[in-house]
Amino acid sequence: MAEFRFDKRDVEFVLFEQLKLDEMCKLDKFKEHDAETFKSTFGTVFDFAREKLWPINAESDRIGAKFEAGNVTVPECQKKVYRSYCENGFVAISNSPEWGGMGLPELLATACNEALSAACMAFNLTPMLTRGAAHIIENHGADWMKKLYVGKMYTGEWCGTMCLTEPQAGSDLAAVKTKAKRDGDGFLIEGTKIFISSGEHDFAPQIVHPVLARIEGAPSGIKGISLFLVPKFLPGADGAPGERNDVQCGNIEHKMGIKSSPTCTLNFGENGRCRGWLIGQENSGIVYMFQMMNEARLDVGLQGLAVAGAAYMQALAYSQERVQGLSLKGAPREPGAKPLTIICHPDIRRMLLGMKAQVEGMRALIYHTARNIDLAHHHPDPEERMRRDGLVQLLTPICKAYCTDMGFRVTEDAIQVHGGYGYCQEYPAEQFCRDIKICSIYEGANGIQALDLVGRKLTMAGGALFKAYVGELAAFIDAQSAHPLIGGPAKRLAQSCDRLVKCTMAVGKALQENDQHYAFLVSTPYLRMFGDVACAALLLEQAVTAAAKLGPGDMASFKAKAEADENARFYYDKLCAAQFFVHNHLPRSDAYADTILSGDRSALEAQFPQLV
Repeated sequence: MAEFRFDKRDVEFVLFEQLKLDEMCKLDKFKEHDAETFKSTFGTVFDFAREKLWPINAESDRIGAKFEAGNVTVPECQKKVYRSYCENGFVAISNSPEWGGMGLPELLATACNEALSAACMAFNLTPMLTRGAAHIIENHGADWMKKLYVGKMYTGEWCGTMCLTEPQAGSDLAAVKTKAKRDGDGFLIEGTKIFISSGEHDFAPQIVHPVLARIEGAPSGIKGISLFLVPKFLPGADGAPGERNDVQCGNIEHKMGIKSSPTCTLNFGENGRCRGWLIGQENSGIVYMFQMMNEARLDVGLQGLAVAGAAYMQALAYSQERVQGLSLKGAPREPGAKPLTIICHPDIRRMLLGMKAQVEGMRALIYHTARNIDLAHHHPDPEERMRRDGLVQLLTPICKAYCTDMGFRVTEDAIQVHGGYGYCQEYPAEQFCRDIKICSIYEGANGIQALDLVGRKLTMAGGALFKAYVGELAAFIDAQSAHPLIGGPAKRLAQSCDRLVKCTMAVGKALQENDQHYAFLVSTPYLRMFGDVACAALLLEQAVTAAAKLGPGDMASFKAKAEADENARFYYDKLCAAQFFVHNHLPRSDAYADTILSGDRSALEAQFPQLV
């Protein structure tokens, strides 16, 4: 089994040097904590990921979830780890202590969950969904629901899901057909949900399903959808799981990846006895579910980062041990020359630094968004809370779609660095590539994230969210224009930022002129362009910090320091990663801009052959 490879040093850099996690202790919410508490918590989670989760990752993948006669079992190795996971309090690191959470910053919880998902993404999916379902109940459920369910879910004693998708509806939630009929103090639920992650399993004695359904007589479309709490077992008089509810697993999917995570078809009310209870107000289900969906979208973007980061670290380790080929310098080759480790070869180095730069940019983007969540919830100034919340809304679809699309490409390059061995199961690279692909599909396929960004987020408050973001970006660029090392790359970023503004105006004009089809045709290139610009800016921000740590000098003198000192090497490589991203990844944004501004409608006008 390969060793667990995780860039703990970079995580700590982003947490404490770039984003100043310790400053969260100035907020009333976290005033009882300190930097040492945060470091200790992350260290504990990292050790758990390395010692408990990583050893079961490949085994879980080989065994997979099993379905038999309506029952689903997960690999036995996972159940043992799950108990320890819950005992450590890892389900609800940032959630309310009142209900069993740890009450720590979202920024810290994000770093912890990156380590856990890097070790075994399929395993960490069940706690992720449980946390999100419990948070919906905490925020919108009746008092009796909170008392009965939230504490047991935040501690992992019971589990949760999210039940949206239906066979005929897919991502179109307006087409939901699951019905809810009034029955005493509750409702009878009838319908089928598909692709329900962790919908049935044997981790815990109770599974709580938040289910979207339409009450009889409700308006059509999105406006008529309500949200219901449907437990696997009906609560007895003492609240403990009692009689089995009329919720049955019809089957599990046989998937490309995350094979140990059961993806279920759930049938509600096949026998007319499925009991559910309304969460919040009637016909407000989409509003409530979007809370969980947006949280899940950030979690899925984090999954993309986590798996990509693990893939990069494995590729880096492999490149340093795999001996193959001679130096390409000079010709003919010197007699008796010894083969080199492949990290010496230019093309391998191109892939490695490209992966490093992409991963570190995505990590900065997601952690930056998490920090804004903390400030949106807990900053004392209402205007500042509102501003931070706006940034979170703007960046959420980018975190989800950009980090999962680019994360998949990182895993591709990890396989390429491994060569033929990367295609074989004896190395973890192929599992990373299989596992990560689902991240661009579930919790709203990435095309839907692009539609959300272009059609909703850019137009909110008259474009105020985008204007605020670009304003901050421009201020950073101006501040670095005279920096001896960062000034040049900052000017290059300024060009891309200007083109992003131009493209935003073009997309906005298309929407104003009722040309939604063109605006949405170019929405994915627009989102990717935005992601490249955002990551470039955050990497340059890191480079400013790294240059200050290295002291006076130029890249040549910094390289000499790096050859002699491990800490200097870390900061020097930060400068290299930022430089690589600006010159190798950021130019993609120009290509995206060309696409957006081209006016090309060929995809809308093509006449495809009729096959069905």
